[in-house]
Amino acid sequence: MSGFDVFAIVLVLLVIVTLVAGVKTVPQGYDWTIERFGKYTQTLSPGLNLIVPYFDRVGRKINMMEQVIDIPEQEVITKDNATVTVDGVAFFQVFDAAKASYEVANLNQAITVLTMTNIRSVMGSMDLDQVLSHRDEINERLLRVVDAAVSPWGVKVNRIEIKDIVPPADLVEAMGRQMKAERVKRADILAAEGQRQSEILRAEGAKQGQILQAEGRREAAFRDAEARERSAEAEAKATQMVSEAISKGDVAALNYFIADKYIKAFGQLADSPNQKVIMLPVEAMSMLGSLAGIGEIAKATFGESAASAAAAARRGGSVPMTGPTPPAMPPRQG
Repeated sequence: MSGFDVFAIVLVLLVIVTLVAGVKTVPQGYDWTIERFGKYTQTLSPGLNLIVPYFDRVGRKINMMEQVIDIPEQEVITKDNATVTVDGVAFFQVFDAAKASYEVANLNQAITVLTMTNIRSVMGSMDLDQVLSHRDEINERLLRVVDAAVSPWGVKVNRIEIKDIVPPADLVEAMGRQMKAERVKRADILAAEGQRQSEILRAEGAKQGQILQAEGRREAAFRDAEARERSAEAEAKATQMVSEAISKGDVAALNYFIADKYIKAFGQLADSPNQKVIMLPVEAMSMLGSLAGIGEIAKATFGESAASAAAAARRGGSVPMTGPTPPAMPPRQG
């Protein structure tokens, strides 16, 4: 093989190497930075790209997909001097490959240290109760601070989550006792409140009952007064009628009125449960004898039916007597 053949083969190999060096294929999800004589010139996007062979070279291959890094455990002292152990995770994504390559030396380590520092700052300004119960607020504050800090590096922090917050064992025990005491206190308060409400309801019921009883007594007294008033009106009307009859010279009406009162009083004595035998003076029989005269008055005034009623009353009004039996009174002649 002559010298020309060797030159031709070397030339072909050089052309092939040059073409390979000048063609770059970037995979999806990555960006490559290109440096010329050590200086950044451009960024290659996914796909087929051409560069100047021998002058340009690939500097950094940056992952443009969202990534996650673990935040190591660390002890944090809260505002009320309680020590807790905290760890977490951070999700970030590179949106500028050149800045992520040349603005920070170690991107993952920088984000980790920055997040740990801000965890101490945020949780150190909160009480232990707030740290344990306001985890969402802690995540939001961390995200806002860390994202603003890594923005010059061409990085976007999408989320920061606190995984575990572990207080010391003695503090956990004290918190358990505190929670138990708080629950007992709430139970006592609820029981006292229930008893108070029960007493109020019973008092209201008793008050309502007394009001209803008073209203009932008032209504009964009103009805009794009304009945007495009507009875007094009837009595006054009867007395007025008798007085008018007397003023007209009708003595029989007066006799009837007096006899009626006497019979009613005598009937009340007979109805008494303590009276079994009634003893009357002899003079009292003269009043009984006047019933015949009352019968004649009724007959003259109201007719035969009233006279029959008076006779029936006379027969029913007899009572047992002690002592000598008075002589029967002869009937009057009409």
